Amino acid sequence: MASTLQLEIVTPEAKVFSENVEMVTLAGVEGEMGILPGHEPVMTQLAAGEINVRKDGKNIFLAVGDGFVQITGERVAVLTDMAVKADDIDEVKAEEAQKKAEARLAQKLSDEETATVHAALVHATAQLNVKRRHKK
Repeated sequence: MASTLQLEIVTPEAKVFSENVEMVTLAGVEGEMGILPGHEPVMTQLAAGEINVRKDGKNIFLAVGDGFVQITGERVAVLTDMAVKADDIDEVKAEEAQKKAEARLAQKLSDEETATVHAALVHATAQLNVKRRHKK
């Protein structure tokens, strides 16, 4: 069995992460999953939150939005609407985005606007949670 697996995290804007890693932990809609090389094939929905990547004995944390995950024994492919490494999160901007989204949700909005603002709130909240949990 291989000692690593290929992790690719892709958003509509860019390929955010593409490296060989030892382990991936992520939140699926049915709960948290730990993925090691040789994992059984699975396709599932990704819940907004955190991905923990173990590479070279160190952890890398990313805030992610909703999406999908395809797992094979050698590869984990994540398609998500947002992915940001914890070190790249601007806590002040994320707080501002969260407050702005909460204020907008208190207004009368169309269904489409509500969905867009709710997604922005989920993204900001995920970033804040990851940043605050892993501050250096």
